[in-house]
Amino acid sequence: MDTLRAARYPFLDESRAFADKHSADIVSLIMSPAYAEARKRGMNRVLESIRRSEVSYVPLSFEHERLMEVMSYPYARMLVSCVDDRFLTKRYALAESVRMSILLVDERSDTVVSIAKELRTDAVLRDGMLMMHFTDYLKLSSRIKSIEWKLVNSELFGGNVFLSKERFCRALQNAMQDKIESELPLPVPNDIRALVAKDVKHIELMLNEMKTKFGDSVGGDVMVTEFPPCIRALLAGTQNGMNLPHSGRFALVSFLHALGMDSEQIMELFSKSPDFDASKSAYQVRHITGEGSGTEYTPPECSTMKSYGICFEPDDLCGNEKVVHPLIYYRIKTRTGRRDAPEEKKE
Repeated sequence: MDTLRAARYPFLDESRAFADKHSADIVSLIMSPAYAEARKRGMNRVLESIRRSEVSYVPLSFEHERLMEVMSYPYARMLVSCVDDRFLTKRYALAESVRMSILLVDERSDTVVSIAKELRTDAVLRDGMLMMHFTDYLKLSSRIKSIEWKLVNSELFGGNVFLSKERFCRALQNAMQDKIESELPLPVPNDIRALVAKDVKHIELMLNEMKTKFGDSVGGDVMVTEFPPCIRALLAGTQNGMNLPHSGRFALVSFLHALGMDSEQIMELFSKSPDFDASKSAYQVRHITGEGSGTEYTPPECSTMKSYGICFEPDDLCGNEKVVHPLIYYRIKTRTGRRDAPEEKKE
């Protein structure tokens, strides 16, 4: 058993075997003073995911340190499950997957393939080259919008795509993120919830603080709480490190610009994406806002948003026949807009 690998990648079957070897179970993890270090590390895994969307690396020189690292992972998952907040779940999944992909780049290629298989990814090592079956490649690369990730720009052999180690590990990041998101939240018994309530409360406070910081406003008097559901969903995606489709990025940028945000403020939002490219993003944002092209684009109408597949969870106001554009929704929801809204007209 490779205990270092078990600790570096605590989601492996090998990690569970390592814990079993030391008779480490959930009850001990929650209650025993011997696992206080694991609980603290597990808590930090979650807090770091909120603060910086990446779980840090800790020294793993000794068996005890490795056991604490392995056990910190189920504790972190338990805390995320107790909070049961979609934003936190996605952010935690991103943080753990980013950590994994960074560590994997320094591993032997056969180790990378082994971990890929545990993530249910069809991968092989041939003549020292990492390959992934094109179906898995398409699934995992679809969210990465850089043109070099297009299948037509990749080298195929026998249904497999040849990849550099860096690109292979980046693709596995999405596999890991999908795995965690599909598994959480876990069912947590009430007696366990009571024992971890203090840590859960601390996480909820930090999460709410972050949501307030990024959620109440995004520049000047622009109020996110009054945004239509589609724009809120797109904005939440950027803040959660997700890569938006071109149509979603266009809609979000043009909407924010229409409300008075400048390119630098908008760029700050997109900088949270794991595949953020400053030069490409700057070009796209300035093109949409008219700074680079001289043509200022307006946000798409609601009908266009629907055709693009980016009309998310419409609410009652969206059903108002007068709300045919996201900006109309925003004007009605804001104080000035409410005075013009049909339901608030004075007799």
